[in-house]
Amino acid sequence: MTTPRLIAFDLDDTLAPSKSAINPRIGELLLELAARVEVAIISGGQLQQFQSQVVERLPAADAETLDRFHLMPTCGTQYYRLEEGGVRTVYAHALTDDEKSRALAAVEEEARRLGLWEAEPWGEILEDRGSQITFSALGQSAPLEAKMAWDPTGEKKNALRDAVAARIPDLEVRSGGSTSVDITHRGIDKAYGMRKLAEVTGIPLDDMLFVGDRLDEHGNDYPVLAMGVTCQAVDGWEHTAAYLTDLIPTLARR
Repeated sequence: MTTPRLIAFDLDDTLAPSKSAINPRIGELLLELAARVEVAIISGGQLQQFQSQVVERLPAADAETLDRFHLMPTCGTQYYRLEEGGVRTVYAHALTDDEKSRALAAVEEEARRLGLWEAEPWGEILEDRGSQITFSALGQSAPLEAKMAWDPTGEKKNALRDAVAARIPDLEVRSGGSTSVDITHRGIDKAYGMRKLAEVTGIPLDDMLFVGDRLDEHGNDYPVLAMGVTCQAVDGWEHTAAYLTDLIPTLARR
């Protein structure tokens, strides 16, 4: 591709371990990158995760650099910009109360039926993220080791996703992170987030690059690859750091 004008990243297991803070090296690299191109983060997580994992861990930066960050929680159904002192809401498209109640009931009932409802989870299993309902099989605060061991083949998540999707066909049900299933309005995935980025920034998709760890056919980053955006597969934040270390010197400063 030509030199990218915008580089978008998945969050968990791309910029940081699942629900963990970024390494200081990633923070430095993101600011170096933002001195050259627009930087976006697209994840199924909610804004609080973006803030605790990334925003609060970035080194100090001037307003011009911060303005090049685009934060898209819940796969782009919410959009925020960085500014000195915090984040600014551009839009947030929430589910209705009826959609939320039906989604919560369907995912809990099907998880219990399939034997996937944890009796002693690490935190809440169900989470209302405004524009997204998220099921976290082991709880939202489960340790990384337990999450990685729970469903290495994806069989459990896929079974739950299919069962819930049959119950609420008017909503989108998809695999999220290593132990999660996400429910949103129809047509919401990371490809939706990339299209919204193109719309709000005016940067064509052909001038964007996406970096993610789940670009396999059943991964939650795959829709971006399937829509034709240039993608870079990584297998953890260390791989991302190494990739950016090589890439950044090839990009001109603004």
